[in-house]
Amino acid sequence: MIPNAFLQDLLNRVDIVEVVGRHVKLKKAGANYSGLCPFHNEKSPSFTVSATKQFYHCFGCGAHGSAISFLMEHLGLSFPEAVADLAHSQGLTVPQESNRPGGRGAPPRAGASHGGDGPASPDGDGSHVEAAVPAASARQAAPLVEVMQLACDYYRRALRGAPVAIEYLKGRGLSGEIAARFGLGYAPDGWQNLASAGVDYDSAALVDAGLVLVSEKKSGPDGEGRRYDRFRDRIMFPIRNSRGKVIAFGGRVLGSGEPKYLNSPETPLFSKGSELYGLFEARQAIREQGFVLVVEGYMDVVALAQLGFPNAVATLGTACTPVHVQKLVRQTDRIVFSFDGDKAGRRAARRALEAALPHAADQREIAFLFLPAEHDPDSFVREFGREAFAGEIARATPLSDFLLSEAVAGKALDRPEGRAKALFDAKPLLRALPKNALRVQILHALADRLGLSVGEVAELCEVELHAASAAPRRVAAAPFAERRRVVGTEQRALRNLLMFPRVAAALDADATDTLALCARHHALFAEVIEQARALGDDAEFRHLADALRRSAYAETFVDAFDEILSYDENARDLLLYDPSDAAQAARHRELEQSAEAEVHGALARMRYDACCERLSRLSRQGALSADETAEFAALSRLAIELKRGLAPVSSTEA
Repeated sequence: MIPNAFLQDLLNRVDIVEVVGRHVKLKKAGANYSGLCPFHNEKSPSFTVSATKQFYHCFGCGAHGSAISFLMEHLGLSFPEAVADLAHSQGLTVPQESNRPGGRGAPPRAGASHGGDGPASPDGDGSHVEAAVPAASARQAAPLVEVMQLACDYYRRALRGAPVAIEYLKGRGLSGEIAARFGLGYAPDGWQNLASAGVDYDSAALVDAGLVLVSEKKSGPDGEGRRYDRFRDRIMFPIRNSRGKVIAFGGRVLGSGEPKYLNSPETPLFSKGSELYGLFEARQAIREQGFVLVVEGYMDVVALAQLGFPNAVATLGTACTPVHVQKLVRQTDRIVFSFDGDKAGRRAARRALEAALPHAADQREIAFLFLPAEHDPDSFVREFGREAFAGEIARATPLSDFLLSEAVAGKALDRPEGRAKALFDAKPLLRALPKNALRVQILHALADRLGLSVGEVAELCEVELHAASAAPRRVAAAPFAERRRVVGTEQRALRNLLMFPRVAAALDADATDTLALCARHHALFAEVIEQARALGDDAEFRHLADALRRSAYAETFVDAFDEILSYDENARDLLLYDPSDAAQAARHRELEQSAEAEVHGALARMRYDACCERLSRLSRQGALSADETAEFAALSRLAIELKRGLAPVSSTEA
């Protein structure tokens, strides 16, 4: 741990005006300095920095803290990284204090919204404190950082003299402004072009940084193999760390060579499992737009920035990891993962789900967007437009819904074996979630899906049925009749049909087919529709209630009617409804029309859920037949079309 005494000495040495001024344009305003807040959008300055108190505060959004807090929040650094950054600027080495009894304690908390300096305490968001960067490591990294920047400058100069590379970028719709913003360059075809980059080509730093390879075949008087450039004839994408330093490259081949994309290897500067392409460039846009969009490749990031989505980032040829998610939640409370709708995309989404679960705090929103199999984000926006893509983002599947669909996909929930398998698959996902309100709601939703009590689901999955702040309590198992009740989307549809039988009687063939094929309780719906039609002109709530109390499903319907009478504010009016009263009739028609719209919305949701369940089942299979492949593509397109017509739903909707 970093000693408190060192932290205080460090904060006494640094000038917060200088630290903040590197990132925010400040103007003298009396005894303080002011500028536009970097943490929220504003047109008039409300962000103040005090030179005397060594503190910053925003009167608009409330962000405040010290120099350490500022680096953590603005650059997305961990506490040790921010301390190391400031210490380096002062020529200091960060000492370490062992975490043992008798030590001098942990550093104080840090955070722009709370003030103070120190690592955020565990609060269920899955964050952790990373080890401080040793001074020796920083010294070893310095020459690598230097050669990476020299290489970046060389590639950018080479791009200006490469018409073929420029035409390729123009063909992808990229402007010179976007190319400059991301520092795009070109690695010419040839073996030792970096010899012209202003660095000694025999330098060990070139090899250590992953820019140069050494042949295994020995040659030359020193017995070393021949050196040659790793990147040749490729568009170059510099990968920056949170401080903006170039730590790696991604290269996209211009011709038909393989591999199509080539990343830097793991180096002392670069670990692909912890870095995100475009995060440094997207920081401000993420704050302005309130969310980050995670895509699958760096070309997607650059293309989306060109098309008006500058808040996109990408993993680097690897699955999303918990470290990736941890970096993202430092920047925003809303993360949208975008994947192709094919099998590979859905597998990647599952891995992202697993990485995100420990970070699913109640204040956060994590969602998953699946595009048609034939589209990536770039092609989708170019074909359907910016507004269409923004709509897809807004309708992205919430983490809770995706978790539930993964748990139940491909299971026969009408059989004990299927429900048991769903619980088995759900258990590790539920246990990975923080002990918060979201997990409680997901437990309830899963219990509804499986026809079990929430207490049984919690016990079988070995999770506590309470949020972290609540006192533990054991929930008694619900009686069998209650566990078999209709819930979620079907519950709302059934309630509306019971309350307004004329809506049930008027359902067309498409609607009844949807209920027959997609509703888990299709027999109940069939009974309601049959009885409503049999009533003819007498199809009113009280008459349907009497008819259904004598049906084979009387127990379920009695429970449904009791719930309506107990909780629905319109139930009394329905019982006393007099069709001859003009005012009552007008009000009744208004309620009936609203119910009809809700029923058709529920039917659309059932079609979409059934489509997604079939897609999940196919994605879990091995190799698909030609017919199954065609079905998968058709269902992917259908799911997109159906989703566009859906109204937003709560995370607990079944």
